[in-house]
Amino acid sequence: MEPRAKRRWVEEKTGPNPTDRAKRGTKRSLLTDSRGVPLGLVVAGTNTNDFKLARATLESIPVRRPLPSRSRRQTLCVDLGYAFRPVRELAQEYGLTLKAPRRSGPKRPTQFRRRPPSPRWVVERTHSWLNRFRRLLVRWAKREDTYVAMLHFALGIITWFHSLLPK
Repeated sequence: MEPRAKRRWVEEKTGPNPTDRAKRGTKRSLLTDSRGVPLGLVVAGTNTNDFKLARATLESIPVRRPLPSRSRRQTLCVDLGYAFRPVRELAQEYGLTLKAPRRSGPKRPTQFRRRPPSPRWVVERTHSWLNRFRRLLVRWAKREDTYVAMLHFALGIITWFHSLLPK
């Protein structure tokens, strides 16, 4: 019996999802500004850790970013998947102030208090806008270049809508 050959449309940008019975899937790492306008995008397999995509995501910005100064600091808000030492060192290398949740032990019961929403919701909102494009919600494109092209097309539409909104 000969070994099974890899299907010709299975590319490197897909991988087995560790939480969904090892189905092949795609992970999108997205960088936005404070308003939710997309700045950079990286696509990888689902089995790739988030923090390993941090450098590629920062390098995917197509325009030259302004240098941070004391009066205009630039902040990188990330979720718990990026709360590792390599990401802290990367933020320091790029001159960014990192805002990441701390990895902690078990939670103690505390009184309920209202706190301001995290600035990370802006990226989650942009992901939600991407999911409104039906072709991107379920990845039907077999080749990675067509999928990335459709992502860039959708991100271009999102950026265009942002230019119409008042600041």
